[in-house]
Amino acid sequence: MEKEAEKLTLEDLGYNDFFETNRKKLEFGDFAVARVTSETKGAYRVKNIDGEYLAKITGKIRFNARSREDYPAVGDWVAIEESGDGQAALRGVLPRKTVMKRKTGDKDRQGEKNDTQMIAANIDTAFIVQSVGRDFNLNRFERYFAIARDGGIEPAVILNKVDLLAKDELDLKLAEIRTRLGDVLIFATSTKTEEGLDELKKNIAKGKTYCFLGSSGVGKSSLINILLGNEIIKTGDISEYADRGRHVTTRREMYFLDGGGIVIDNPGVREVGLIDTLSGVGDVFHEIAAFAKECKFEDCTHTHEPGCAVLAATKSGALDAEKYANYISLAKEARHNEASSFEKRNNARQFGRFINKAKKDLREVGLKDY
Repeated sequence: MEKEAEKLTLEDLGYNDFFETNRKKLEFGDFAVARVTSETKGAYRVKNIDGEYLAKITGKIRFNARSREDYPAVGDWVAIEESGDGQAALRGVLPRKTVMKRKTGDKDRQGEKNDTQMIAANIDTAFIVQSVGRDFNLNRFERYFAIARDGGIEPAVILNKVDLLAKDELDLKLAEIRTRLGDVLIFATSTKTEEGLDELKKNIAKGKTYCFLGSSGVGKSSLINILLGNEIIKTGDISEYADRGRHVTTRREMYFLDGGGIVIDNPGVREVGLIDTLSGVGDVFHEIAAFAKECKFEDCTHTHEPGCAVLAATKSGALDAEKYANYISLAKEARHNEASSFEKRNNARQFGRFINKAKKDLREVGLKDY
């Protein structure tokens, strides 16, 4: 007699007490909860223990949204109301435990400037993937790490296509990563020789969510295909001439592994802009923060001030010069964007007052549920 398959639970999909507590606070108890697995042109594919649904957001969510961040993202937990034939209405978005987002100059579908792009929500670990070729860039690792840690996500490194290097060359690159990033998880992998893949699989836990981030062509989708045990995701090779990948993955999508782990594939981007991630920058460059405690001035920018312990450490060689330069660049970018965010939040507060008045007016004419 065949063993009966284990029944899927919400915990298998990443649900926990954090989301249940907020579900009750928001009084979504009458609705089922589901997880957003993909989004296409405003329609969301969601999954729960009863199956998968195509869900569309309600007018209430649109009305209350102050920015793109208020709309669902891949990885979000949402309250849904089933309407039959695999369709559902999306009634609300539960608060996010962690978030990965980047600054962008892109425009949304309405042609309006959208400064912030949601990469994914409720992620436990972000695998930052680079290949050993021209894509390899320590500064980019630090940038991704700052964004991840600012959003409460633990970053890890995947150095892919290591079959292209001799062992001594690989050891040198791994040493460079450890010197710059410290004690972090590093996986040296190859989809051709399958080196490092068993170790990667061992570190993907049931009910936990992992996103794969990096430039196009570094092998994110190929790695996920191997984890899935199937060629589900289209892949493309890096151009031999330009050593740059083609954009094969065109949207974020969540996949569920047989072992219980949850992975998200992302379109490749060569650069990610910081939002207002000063805390994330400080976390990644913790040794600079330690030197900064010895600076003469509390508001030292570590660029020109007399008595700056960070500059002294850089000049003496106690602090890596390239790491220092990247810190200054990222901190300047984060401060600028923090000031911009403050202005946007102030505008949002004014908009919020307008929304509250509009809601009051709607209630007065009997549209209570809009």
